[in-house]
Amino acid sequence: MRAIIQRVNQAEVVSDGILTGKINHGLLILLGIHPQDDHNDINWIINKIIQMRIFSDNDDKMNLSLIDVKGELLIVSQFTLFASTKKGNRPSFIQAAPPAIAIPLYNHFIDEINKKGLQAQAGVFGADMKVSLTNDGPVTILLDSKNPE
Repeated sequence: MRAIIQRVNQAEVVSDGILTGKINHGLLILLGIHPQDDHNDINWIINKIIQMRIFSDNDDKMNLSLIDVKGELLIVSQFTLFASTKKGNRPSFIQAAPPAIAIPLYNHFIDEINKKGLQAQAGVFGADMKVSLTNDGPVTILLDSKNPE
């Protein structure tokens, strides 16, 4: 499982002209799911996201977590995080999980976030979405559950 985490002042996602999620201060999560991902990957990514100290404290040092600042979350599915560009100029997406695997894991991811007491807004899985954001910092971090660093 891969996640691009962006600290934002605001973010929103629109699908078919309908606003499906909107947050203020918090994190936009672009989430890519691999066919071999499972609940362990979800738990690892979620724990990193909510505990990572990437928000500024009173001394302007990144020392506070999403929970500390009572930040919001916007989760958007992003199969292109598993793009392979080894051959040619057209990316291959065969490493991304097919919908039959990805949709239940995506929904479980959102459910687990909500169980932690955080309310997650979300995009529409598999839809053509327009995502807009104001990146704060900018702070953008890549997490990969199969390559924890």
